[in-house]
Amino acid sequence: MSIITHAMILAAGRGQRMSPITDRIPKPLISVRGKSLIAYHLERIANAGIQNVVINHAWLGKQICNYVGDGNRFGLNVEYSAEQPALETAGGIAKALPLLGKAPFVVINADIWTDFNLSQLPSLREGDVGHLVMVPNPEHNEHGDFSLQNNRISDGAASERLTFSGISVYRPNFFANVPVRSEPLAPWLRYWMEQGKVSGQYYQGHWCDVGTPQRLESLEQELS
Repeated sequence: MSIITHAMILAAGRGQRMSPITDRIPKPLISVRGKSLIAYHLERIANAGIQNVVINHAWLGKQICNYVGDGNRFGLNVEYSAEQPALETAGGIAKALPLLGKAPFVVINADIWTDFNLSQLPSLREGDVGHLVMVPNPEHNEHGDFSLQNNRISDGAASERLTFSGISVYRPNFFANVPVRSEPLAPWLRYWMEQGKVSGQYYQGHWCDVGTPQRLESLEQELS
């Protein structure tokens, strides 16, 4: 991976499927084996040599700010992008863009658990604006999201689709025309895929979308 200095953790979601847990704490602060999801991400970001992190937040966001602080205890510099109400993924990143620098940056969904090493992310090829880490399809997403062929991502045949892990790299110009409003990411990914400007890689290690209490319980059992 070329030198990436900034990462963004997407932490603004309400997490309604995790209720009643998320009625009192935001989903990024849910613990897995005694450590919060967001702590795992911050440690992996630091281990990859990335120094600056932006965290967006909305639902119970003050708890996230209080827990992470300025990031010093993780060896990081952390800034926040507050949303009220919560923006969807593309809109949230567009809002935070002034904090993310002018070079490619990493984006991670706060509500996943993985042992993926961020140092395995490659440099973006000249002309590419995005790179996605893809994983095998879990039971709750058996039809997958996008196709990966020859390290290129497309909206290909359903039989070839894998699941987007929630780990990615973008150039700032990916979001140049994205409005700062509730704006989903998928349509913009498809737009750039059609231009042939999104690369990808396949990861078969440990990954879990911690989206329901049942998945959280299964993850705890697997890691114990």
